[in-house]
Amino acid sequence: MEGKPVSASRTIMTDIVLPSDTNTYGTIFGGRVMAYVDKLASIASMRHARKPVVTASSDSLDFLGPVTVGEAIRLEGFVTWTHHTSMEVYVKIEAENLMTGEVNLTAASYLTFVALGPDGRPDIVPPVIPETDAERWHYDTASRRYEIRKRRKLERSQGLGH
Repeated sequence: MEGKPVSASRTIMTDIVLPSDTNTYGTIFGGRVMAYVDKLASIASMRHARKPVVTASSDSLDFLGPVTVGEAIRLEGFVTWTHHTSMEVYVKIEAENLMTGEVNLTAASYLTFVALGPDGRPDIVPPVIPETDAERWHYDTASRRYEIRKRRKLERSQGLGH
């Protein structure tokens, strides 16, 4: 199967943070960010595989700073690496002050999605072709994250992870 460049899956989403999106501190609810991350990563995965996908795991969502009411939340994600039927997706989350133009990294996440065939079972996905130094870094370090994921899943399935 022919590989696809990272740019084929790159997905960007921007929204304004309203009071109904925030907690009592005026910062966006973490759960709202998680929903955005999952949705964006789903789109990136489907763009790469051109098949339906399901979320297999969320490795991490590291909050690095707040997104406050009135700011724009900007998410950017792309497929970093593939295995046979799975895809690792990286999503970065930024806050933009719409009055000053200042942009700050506020969170980052890795997720895994599995492509599904017409029968609803896992289906093969094309390999990824990194194009930039940053994409190569995500690609080169992905197999280590994959092994950690496998080990974590095994431990949890055996009841060792509680």
